[in-house]
Amino acid sequence: MANVLAKSDIARIVAEKYELSNKQSEEIVKTVFCSITESLVKGVDVNIHQFGNFKVKDRASRDGINPKTKEKIKIPASKAIGFSVSKTLKDTINCKNNCCCSTEKK
Repeated sequence: MANVLAKSDIARIVAEKYELSNKQSEEIVKTVFCSITESLVKGVDVNIHQFGNFKVKDRASRDGINPKTKEKIKIPASKAIGFSVSKTLKDTINCKNNCCCSTEKK
């Protein structure tokens, strides 16, 4: 088993936990990710409580060097996505304060 959790895995977990069809849970997961993406495109920060914050950052244009030709080049301005992990998630990863997520059905 790979050490990667794919979007389809998240949809399967949601389907099992809430007794939904795979199609329903895939649509829910897709909607969540599309909402996050659309917000970031609009320049809106995304804060997911106890998980972290996504923020679009502007990168200024800068001078660079082509590693093959050693020629000076101008790297254009661009946008990048930053992620800041929440203290709760950081503590959970480090097993502090018994704060673990449960995958059991509620």
